[in-house]
Amino acid sequence: MGFGGTEQVIRQLIGNLAPDCFECEIACIDGGPGEIGQQLARDRGIVIHAKQRKPGFDKALVRWLHGIIRKGKFDVVHGHQYSPFLYAWLAHWMTGTRMVFTEHGRFHPDRHRKKARFINPFIARSSHALVAISEATREALAEYEYMPPSKIQVIYNGIEPPSRNPDRERQIRAELQLTPDDIVLGTVARLDPVKNQALLLTATRRLRDEGYPVRLLLVGDGPEREKLETQARELSLEKSVVFTGFQENPADYLGLMDVFLLPSFTEGTSMTLLEAMSLGVPVIASRVGGTPEIVEHEKTGFLFDSGDEDGLLKAVKTLLDDPEAKRQMTTSAWKRFQQRFSARQMADQYQSLYLVGR
Repeated sequence: MGFGGTEQVIRQLIGNLAPDCFECEIACIDGGPGEIGQQLARDRGIVIHAKQRKPGFDKALVRWLHGIIRKGKFDVVHGHQYSPFLYAWLAHWMTGTRMVFTEHGRFHPDRHRKKARFINPFIARSSHALVAISEATREALAEYEYMPPSKIQVIYNGIEPPSRNPDRERQIRAELQLTPDDIVLGTVARLDPVKNQALLLTATRRLRDEGYPVRLLLVGDGPEREKLETQARELSLEKSVVFTGFQENPADYLGLMDVFLLPSFTEGTSMTLLEAMSLGVPVIASRVGGTPEIVEHEKTGFLFDSGDEDGLLKAVKTLLDDPEAKRQMTTSAWKRFQQRFSARQMADQYQSLYLVGR
C-alpha cells in the first residue's frame, strides 16, 4: 500500500463504498503498510494486516491469510493483481467467503505460462467474480491467463478529481525556476523502463532544436532515474529537464503542465492520466493497453504508436501551435472523465458485484 496505481484504486474504492453497508480491512503480502496504507489507517481507521512473503511459494502466507479471513468472518475477499489473488484464493477455502479478482495491468512483454494453462481455468470458475480494468486487460486475461472471457467483466478505474492549489503551484513554479515563457511538458510515473521516459528526453531535445521553449517535468522516482539523468546530460538538457523525485501530492505538479505525456510500453488504466483529464490538462499517450479506451484520438487527446517519436512530436506541436484546438480538446476530455471515470461510478459497480447472491 505504497504510492502506485493499484493502491490508488483501493483507496478510492474504500472511500466510496457505502459506509452503512461495507466495512473493509486490507491485507498486504509484500510488507508495509506504505504511505497510502498509513493514510487509510490514520484517517479512516482501516485495519491493515501486513506480512512480507518469502521467495518462492510461501505456504505460511496462505495460513496467515486463512487465519485473518476466518477470524474476520468476511463476506468477500478481493484480490488485487494476480499474486495476491492466488494467495487469497488458496486461503479462502472452507471459510464461506466469496472471492473477487481484479487484474490492473499486464507485464511487458506479455507471455504464456504452462502452469497458468492448467491452474487458472479452475481458479477462475471457482471464483465469485473476475474483473479487468479495460477491454484490453480482459483480452489479455483470456489469452495469457486462460480465464474464460464470459466470466470476466470490465470495470474502469475511477478517481475523485484532485483539487488544485494555486498558491502551492506558484510556490513550485518559483522553486523549479519555471518562467512564464516556458512550455511545460510533463509526466507523473515511476521512473521505470516500461514507462519509456527516455522517449520524452529525445523528443524534448528535438522540440528545443526547432525553437519551442519547452521544459520537461518528470515527476516520480525509480530504478531508471540515474540512467535518465545521464541521458539528459548527454543531450545537453540539464537546464531543460526537471527531475522532481517522489512527490506525495503529484496533482500539484500536474497543474503546472501545459501538456501531459504518457509514453508507456504498456498500461492498464493510468490513474495519473485520469487525474490530468480531470484537471483540464491536455493529454498525449501511447496507443497501448487500456489507454485507447480512455483517450479518444483527436477528440479528448492524442494517441501515438508506442515508441513512435515522430508521432509524439506531431501531436505535441499540434497542441502547441493551435491554442483553440487545445482548449476544445481539454473541455471534451473533462466531460468524458465526468461521464465515465468517476470514483462514484467505479464504487457503485463493485458494490453491485459484491452484493450479487446475497
